[in-house]
Amino acid sequence: MKGFAAAALSFILSFAAYAAEPVFPPASRIGIVPPKDMTVSKRFSGFESEEKAAAINLVEMPAEAYDPLVKGFTKDALKRQGLNETSRENLKLGEKSGVLIGGTMTGPVQGRKWVMAVKDRDITALVIAQVRGGQDGYTEAQIRDALKSVSLRAPVAIEEQISALPFRLGEKAGFRPVRVMSGNSVLFTDGPLDTIKGVEQPIIIMAASLNVPPPGAEQRNQFARAALNSNQILKDIKIERSETFRFRGQDWHEIVAKATEADSGQPVIVMQTIRFDNDRYVRMVGLTRVEQRDQNLRRFRSVIDGVEMNP
Repeated sequence: MKGFAAAALSFILSFAAYAAEPVFPPASRIGIVPPKDMTVSKRFSGFESEEKAAAINLVEMPAEAYDPLVKGFTKDALKRQGLNETSRENLKLGEKSGVLIGGTMTGPVQGRKWVMAVKDRDITALVIAQVRGGQDGYTEAQIRDALKSVSLRAPVAIEEQISALPFRLGEKAGFRPVRVMSGNSVLFTDGPLDTIKGVEQPIIIMAASLNVPPPGAEQRNQFARAALNSNQILKDIKIERSETFRFRGQDWHEIVAKATEADSGQPVIVMQTIRFDNDRYVRMVGLTRVEQRDQNLRRFRSVIDGVEMNP
């Protein structure tokens, strides 16, 4: 009888695991069966458990991004991104293929980290998990099982994706949304092209902070300059104006600079505006050709002025 009961319990548990349905964050094409006690984040596209100091981020990318993305997963490159690789596994998940890399977190915060890339016909899913601290929280097996449960669904309308962002958009100044990224940012442009090279069309990237608290007032100028210089699409940045001001009950920081678009060598003008709001912030980066400077800087400012953070 005991043997039968044990077998029945094993069957029930295995059936429950099999029957678990993937959970999709609002407007996300990527879903997983999250570990127990992980809930959908309100701050980014993914899941988190504050109690266990753990998070899983879901990032949608084009299908053609998979090969260069995985090629860039060298040990040195991963280490620069905060992951000291200890394991690497090639995946075959139904019709999807991918790679799962695990290791320890580098830097002042200790913990474990995993990066998984999965390719389907029309999408690349980048999934990043981390558990801060020692061996408390989730086990290696729990995180790996959650990542390998990844499921991809049909495209979600851009309007639905925008409605799930942690901020509301007001005035768009003639710009149209092209894509939502990571559940916290959106790319706009003005023109017929969705893929823009050499800033042939003006673009805006609007992003809300994830889990990084805003710096104190005395550090915001340094923070803003570091944020602008950390991008990989601009070089030879020469700041023309950098200022902090108070507007609509919030602290703002704005930079206008000349730069060169790295791939094309095209001279461009960049505006970066950051709005600080208690324990979070929203950042806008606008890029335009030099000859369209005056008209587009005004439009960039109209867009960021119309943004409101969700409660």
